[in-house]
Amino acid sequence: MTITIGVPKETLPGEKRVAATPESIKKIRERGLAVRVERGAGVAAGISDDLYVAAGAELTDAPFDSDVVFKVRPPSLDECAKLKEGALLISILQPLSNPGLVDALKARKVSALALEKVPRITRAQKMDVLSSMANLSGYRAVVEAATHYQGFFSQQMTAAGTTPPAKVLIIGAGVAGLAAVGAARALGADVRAFDTRAAAREQVESLGARFLEVKIKESGEGQGGYAKSMSPEFIAAEMELFRVQARECDVIITTALVPGTKAPTLVPRDVVECLKPGSVIVDMAAEQGGNCELTRPGEIAIHNGVQILGFTDLASRMATTSSKFFSMNLWHLLGEFGKGDSINIDLENDVVRPSLIVHKGEVLPPPPVKEPAPAPKPPPPTAKPAQQAIQSPTRRAWGSTVAGLIAISVLFALSRFAPSEFLEHSTVFVLACFVGWQVVWSVSASLHTPLMSVTNAISGIIIIGGMLQVSADLDMASILGALAVLFAAINIAGGFLVTKRMLKMFQQGAPAEKTSSGGGHR
Repeated sequence: MTITIGVPKETLPGEKRVAATPESIKKIRERGLAVRVERGAGVAAGISDDLYVAAGAELTDAPFDSDVVFKVRPPSLDECAKLKEGALLISILQPLSNPGLVDALKARKVSALALEKVPRITRAQKMDVLSSMANLSGYRAVVEAATHYQGFFSQQMTAAGTTPPAKVLIIGAGVAGLAAVGAARALGADVRAFDTRAAAREQVESLGARFLEVKIKESGEGQGGYAKSMSPEFIAAEMELFRVQARECDVIITTALVPGTKAPTLVPRDVVECLKPGSVIVDMAAEQGGNCELTRPGEIAIHNGVQILGFTDLASRMATTSSKFFSMNLWHLLGEFGKGDSINIDLENDVVRPSLIVHKGEVLPPPPVKEPAPAPKPPPPTAKPAQQAIQSPTRRAWGSTVAGLIAISVLFALSRFAPSEFLEHSTVFVLACFVGWQVVWSVSASLHTPLMSVTNAISGIIIIGGMLQVSADLDMASILGALAVLFAAINIAGGFLVTKRMLKMFQQGAPAEKTSSGGGHR
């Protein structure tokens, strides 16, 4: 019997996203699974029923009567009652914010995977819906701020006057915060960002923004790339920093979340009152209590002329794109349940097990914490660091130095019998030999390929010098000049061939797709 995947229409007011798109359905159908989409499920995201049918989906009025159910928002208690007994539900669940949800899932003896609990490991990045949605939300937060701000984001110079760029403060430089930094900078704003994690500095500055920090040094690194709760002293220093910034800034965007708890209050009333009338605050943590003390989730609050946007549907305001990202996250996650036309729940899978909160009607305890891999053993005391080994000459290099000194001594001994020109040129030749040998041999073999560019330049000089020595007279200078031109040409040609081969090897070995991991507040 063919396994069916049901895609219901989201019932939460204002939610426009859908958990599957025609593109993802085509991939699911290629695997041999059937897809049933509720009529009108994608209309709000700009996807008609005809597009779903063309992709191979079946339209239905009972999407919950399927073996697997894809959803965006947590199901209501009424929707839970419609689930097929023993089915697999894959959705954002947030059980702490939805009382009664777990009991309703247990009653239907289903297995439920919470997308917000997908672990933040490298191989699970393509399944991380929180990161993909946070990226969109961060961008949209800047768009909403620019819409409500009564001025330009970029500097404007007109015949009527000049306006400076808007000053934007972004609190939290995780996935959403960095997306907001990039969008605000693209609009020409003067952007500064703050994060408790020192690692965020490089990311913020790479986007052209200024990274703010407090004088108190305390690590904000938490588990899974999130920020952790900070000490009272650090928080007090934060508040003072935000008060100073609020007197200068026109827009504040907050993104700070700590997993498992209410969103921390980072913009209290007194900080809001430091802002100029007409300023805008976008609280991206509004759905979980908000980072601003005056935030009203789902509404626009106004205090002393400052607009506080408490939108909880930022990603949904870009429903077409966010549905595409969300559905592809689910498609990649589906690969963790086996291949072909079967669905198997592997409790040993390091992506599935941490995300599974109910399995066949039984609530699962948190997975055991894996012991970190043992740290590599330190090198023995006698071993030299790699950099030191590159710079320190080897025994053979010292041997070449001694040999060169002996050769110079022999030349000086012969000076009594040889012409002065012979002694002059021979001395330069021997010095060039042993100095070049000393330099090249002292460099690690791993750096020899970059060294070819230098040797090719030297070989070019040798060719010019050799050509100047060649003349119509067949004397020793002409013969040596011709040999110098020949060997230098061989060295240049060989250098280019080897370099080209090395570059080709690097291109073949480069990964097809580059991903980056977001961290910090979400």
